[in-house]
Amino acid sequence: MMVKSTTYTVLPDGTITLPRGFKAAGLHAGIKKKRKDVGLLVSEVPAAAAGVFTLNTVRAACVTQNERQLKSNPHLQAIVVNSGNANACTGRQGDADALEMRACTAELLNLPVESVAIASTGVIGMPMPMAALKQGITSASESLSEQGGLDFAEAILTTDTCTKTVAVQVEIDSKLVTLFGVAKGSGMIHPNMATMLAFVATDANIDPSALQKLLGKTTDRTYNCITVDGDTSTNDMVLVMANGMADNKTLTEDHPEWDSFAEAFHFASEQLAKEIARDGEGATKLVEVLVKGAVSELSATGIAKSIVGSSLVKTAVFGADANWGRILAAVGYSGVPFDPERVDIWLGSVQVAADGMGLAFDEEAAKSQLLTDTVTITVDLKLGDAGATAYGCDLTYDYVRINASYRT
Repeated sequence: MMVKSTTYTVLPDGTITLPRGFKAAGLHAGIKKKRKDVGLLVSEVPAAAAGVFTLNTVRAACVTQNERQLKSNPHLQAIVVNSGNANACTGRQGDADALEMRACTAELLNLPVESVAIASTGVIGMPMPMAALKQGITSASESLSEQGGLDFAEAILTTDTCTKTVAVQVEIDSKLVTLFGVAKGSGMIHPNMATMLAFVATDANIDPSALQKLLGKTTDRTYNCITVDGDTSTNDMVLVMANGMADNKTLTEDHPEWDSFAEAFHFASEQLAKEIARDGEGATKLVEVLVKGAVSELSATGIAKSIVGSSLVKTAVFGADANWGRILAAVGYSGVPFDPERVDIWLGSVQVAADGMGLAFDEEAAKSQLLTDTVTITVDLKLGDAGATAYGCDLTYDYVRINASYRT
């Protein structure tokens, strides 16, 4: 069943609806042993584009090349992605391989090189198997389809246990605009980008500078509010292409229906971010931390990130232990000024602390809240009217098992 908000429609879970003018493909080229590892997303016409990238000082070639390209010309027509090899910390050869990846795609699609963005994810420090990659790109270019969204979503995964997709539709100027997004991410997930890739395609007609501003603002409230393990990777990025084929009037912040588009865009981004957090390596629960009563959104965000990133909080959630002291401690080392004697804390619907002190709460009721698939922690600072939410997951034995043998 479709979900209808006041401004946009969320298509059913798992719906793969590419916007007008987009085709996609994904296949196994041999970079990984079995699963799909090369994906291609293409627009029939040049599209306004925007991107945000990892803040890690160590950055893969794809990150630096895409960022440089979008600064000089914020338009794209194709995104090519490989999984299984990050092409990071590979020196000059890695730079050359990234350029060849772009050039190969551009030639096959008869596009200018500067209209192609690239993304890689996987093992760091390994040479890219270019023969397999180029053959994969060739096959993907021959397999492009309006039904290829799921194949593309599968091709970008590494340790993920499932694909992450979202499809949203909204009316702008009486035109039906579609947004389709895919993401990958399971480990090395931390605010300021994670080991995550996200790609959004839309047929909206939107000004490139407005799109970049919207993406930056949305990223701060979604992708940069998730954490799994505190590690920020070398390859993280979010790329958006908007090809204008919905034929609405150009969207800017002055457009009368800008807020409707922005809300749909935020919802799509938030859903992808939450799915990344939910699929944390070895995770069994999604953790949502809501901070309210803050003096500013920035301070609320800082505290929410501190709580959701705490290893002790994450392990308590895994063990269904209502150890609220760990939550208050995480607030305390967040670096955000607050009054410890005014803080209230809830686990789900059960209040466990008031004014910085513990309550005589029902342990079994609190435990039941921690045994749900989605665990909500609420912290009220009682200082102001601002709030923020951060997303993460529990920390389990399987996280260590997965990452102890990731490369081998």
